[in-house]
Amino acid sequence: MSTQPQQPEPVPEGAVTEPEPEQERDLPAPGAVEAPGAGGEGPGPDAAGGLADTESGEQAAALAELDDRWRRALADLENLRKRHSRELERERAAERARTAAALLPVIDNLELALSHAEADPGSIVEGVKAIRDQAVNTLAQLGYEREAETGVPFDPARHEVVGVVEDPEAEPGTVVQVLRPGYGDPGNQLRPVAVAVAKRE
Repeated sequence: MSTQPQQPEPVPEGAVTEPEPEQERDLPAPGAVEAPGAGGEGPGPDAAGGLADTESGEQAAALAELDDRWRRALADLENLRKRHSRELERERAAERARTAAALLPVIDNLELALSHAEADPGSIVEGVKAIRDQAVNTLAQLGYEREAETGVPFDPARHEVVGVVEDPEAEPGTVVQVLRPGYGDPGNQLRPVAVAVAKRE
């Protein structure tokens, strides 16, 4: 048997030939429309919606977490404020108690001096002086030293001018008289020294 390919028969001149059928292709049948995404080709129409739903759910969860954290922070801040207020009030009460306790011996000595006043009226003056000194020392222990110097230059941070006098022996602007002693330093002053200063002629 011959294996050589057969030669096509010659076509007479003028004859109409039909085109040979092309090799069959995998084409869809007429009227058949392949749904997008069928056969695993790309995402279907519901894919975008599903992704949006997922992102929306994640955002809602993140917002809920932030809201929870914010509310917890507000609660912690309120608790801290209340605790600080209670501690501050306790400190104030303790400081008032310490100050009052420091003044108790002064009151005791005043009562003692008054009880001896009838027996020896002359001793009342010495008793009052001693109690005054005790009170001054108590204020110094609390951080308020007594200020009552004369002959020093006027210092607006320490002195309060309540009078001006002529004093030819004093330099102008010098404290020549203390009308009311002050207590404490300029940075920790209970009250300034009330003074009279020398004026310029």
